[in-house]
Amino acid sequence: MEHLEHPAHVSVLGLKFVLPHPAAVMSQWAEVRPLVDGRDVLEEIHPEGVSSCSRQSLFRPVEEWPFAALDEPRKVELSSNDCVTACCGGVFVTIRRRGERVVWSGWQNTEDMRVPVPADVHFDAAQYDAELVRAASDVSWEEPVDSIARLLTLELAEADCFERWDCDVLSIRPQRAGSPRVEVYFGRRGAAWSPGTTFVHELPAAGGEPTANVVRRFVRMVTDNDPRETARPT
Repeated sequence: MEHLEHPAHVSVLGLKFVLPHPAAVMSQWAEVRPLVDGRDVLEEIHPEGVSSCSRQSLFRPVEEWPFAALDEPRKVELSSNDCVTACCGGVFVTIRRRGERVVWSGWQNTEDMRVPVPADVHFDAAQYDAELVRAASDVSWEEPVDSIARLLTLELAEADCFERWDCDVLSIRPQRAGSPRVEVYFGRRGAAWSPGTTFVHELPAAGGEPTANVVRRFVRMVTDNDPRETARPT
C-alpha cells in the first residue's frame, strides 16, 4: 500500500450554492462553488468566472458528481467564463482519493496563466464525503424556479409519462430572465433533430402556487395527453 506523508494542514471542504445571473448563457441552474477552509478559491483565482459544477450535476450517481473523489485521479473543470473552456479558458484541478485523504493537485488556470494557483490541498476523506452528501440534499437556498426544476427532474426520471408517447425528455432548464419559469424540452425517441421535432413546455414559477402542486399538475397533464398537443415547437 502506498505510504503517505500526511500534511501538517488538512483543509475542510465546503460547498455553497450561488444563483446565476439571469443573463448567464451556459446554464441557469445554481452554481455549486467549492470553499477551502471557508475561502471561495474560484473567487480568488478566477473572479470573473462561473463554477462548472451546477445543481443539475448532483442528480447523477454519487461517483459521477464533479467533485467525487475516486481512487483513479480525475482532471476536473472547476470554472469557465460562461463559455466552453476550450474557447475561453477556465480553472482545472486533479482530484484523487488517497487512503484517508482526498487530494486536489495539479491546479491549472487556462483563463489567465499569470494568476498564481493553489498548492496541493489535502482534505479528510470522511469530512469531504459528508459535505458532498450534505450539499446534494440542501434545498434551503432554493427559489421557486429552482424547486420546480429539481422536483421535475426527480419526478420525470422515475415516471414513464413521456415514454408512453414515444418521447424523451431532452433537458430541463430553469430560466430567471423576465418571468421566472422552467422549460421542459422533449422530442421523439431516437429521432435526429430537425425543425418541428423538438418541443418545449413552460411552467411559470412566479405565481405563488406551491411548487409541488405545479409539478404534480404538469405530470398529470403529460400522463393523460400527448404532450406535443400543448407544447411549443422549437
